[in-house]
Amino acid sequence: MKSEKEKALEIAQLMDDGKGRDVTVIDVSQLNSWTDYFVIVTVNSSVHWKGLYKLVKDYVRDNDMEIHVTNKKTSDGDDWNLIDIGTVVVHLMSEGAREFYELEKLWHKGEVLR
Repeated sequence: MKSEKEKALEIAQLMDDGKGRDVTVIDVSQLNSWTDYFVIVTVNSSVHWKGLYKLVKDYVRDNDMEIHVTNKKTSDGDDWNLIDIGTVVVHLMSEGAREFYELEKLWHKGEVLR
C-alpha cells in the first residue's frame, strides 16, 4: 500500500508529465490539521488546468481516493484551482497567481520534497 507521501509525489509526477511547470511538493503535515501535502503547479491556460484536473481525477479513481468538492465562488478567471484530496491538496495556479500568493513562502516551514 502506498504512503500518502508516495501518492503526493506520484501526483506531482503526473503534473510534470502533463507539462505543468515548476511542480513543487511541500510536506505541511506538521503545520496544520487538515492536510499533509501541497502539490503546487503552474498552468498555462484553463484548457491546461482542465487537462491536469483530469489526470488527477483518474489517479484518484485508480488509487481508491476521493476528491472533496468545495463550494467555490465563481471568479473572473481561472487563476487558481484547488483539488482537495484530503491528505493531498493540489494547487493549479496561473503564473501570475503563483507569483502573487507565493505559497512556497507562506508555507516555508514545510519540508520541500520536490
